[in-house]
Amino acid sequence: MPVAEVFSAAVLLLLVIDPFGNVPIVVSALANVAPARRPRVVLRECFAAYLILVAFMFGGQAFLHWLQLSEVSLAIAGGIILFLIALRMVFRHPEGIFGDPPGEEPFLVPLAIPSIAGPSALATVMLMVSRDPPHRLAWLIALTAAIIVATIVLLAAYRLQRVLGERGMIAVERLMGLVLTALAVQMLLDGVRHFVASLAQGG
Repeated sequence: MPVAEVFSAAVLLLLVIDPFGNVPIVVSALANVAPARRPRVVLRECFAAYLILVAFMFGGQAFLHWLQLSEVSLAIAGGIILFLIALRMVFRHPEGIFGDPPGEEPFLVPLAIPSIAGPSALATVMLMVSRDPPHRLAWLIALTAAIIVATIVLLAAYRLQRVLGERGMIAVERLMGLVLTALAVQMLLDGVRHFVASLAQGG
């Protein structure tokens, strides 16, 4: 598989995970956690999200088979979900992209799920493998690269918030939202195109 496709997949996954948009969630969720322990919690949550995404990546085909879903339906659904997430990135909501439930030290929720391994990320990894199963290793490399970058960003959450400020974080998130909007529309159009082609072949 060309390196450009792996890079494109990694960028798509990074946009879906949206680490910059998750910086305020990390800061809020770790407010009651001792500063010395915060990096360990972030690493734990990112690793848990990575394992969940890998499980969906390699078990996605069986999952689709059990639910009797086609790759076309997943492509269209994934495009819609990504588009809605992108809209919430561009038009910022007070409660954040996924919501920000309060709590003490987070465990899986809300950092691993749904901030990192959210519905859009799960649908995206499943869609990648369903489109091109022989290149699962390439998709895994792309996912690993995206998670590594997201982990670095989330580890630096407090520094980024201080350096960029609230306005800077909003600007970065909106820029990522604009890019993700274009990717979501392309994914949706590809799904519709395949659906129309299947109808034509059936007719």
